[in-house]
Amino acid sequence: MKVKMFPVINMEATGANILKLRKERNLSVADLQEYFGFDAPQAIYKWQRGETLPSTDNLLALGYLLGVPIDDILVSDADSGSSDQPQDDSCGDCIFGSALFQLWVQ
Repeated sequence: MKVKMFPVINMEATGANILKLRKERNLSVADLQEYFGFDAPQAIYKWQRGETLPSTDNLLALGYLLGVPIDDILVSDADSGSSDQPQDDSCGDCIFGSALFQLWVQ
């Protein structure tokens, strides 16, 4: 059985994607700040710089605001092509798993 490496969110690419999606919808950082009820915009700037990720609740709300599913906000290392871990794309119906899982199934 072939197993793909465990996917990891690319925070920098996800932040750039949040920035792109926000601008495509003509929303300002202040608009997001008001929508989320934040006292200050720092959290949004941190998301956009890829320093932090929105909480699960905020990610869901961001998807609703931007009109996209969460999958269209998050970028994985596999999606961005920047993974340091090799990917085995030779199998058709691979399941995802960590290196530990790969050892376990052998």
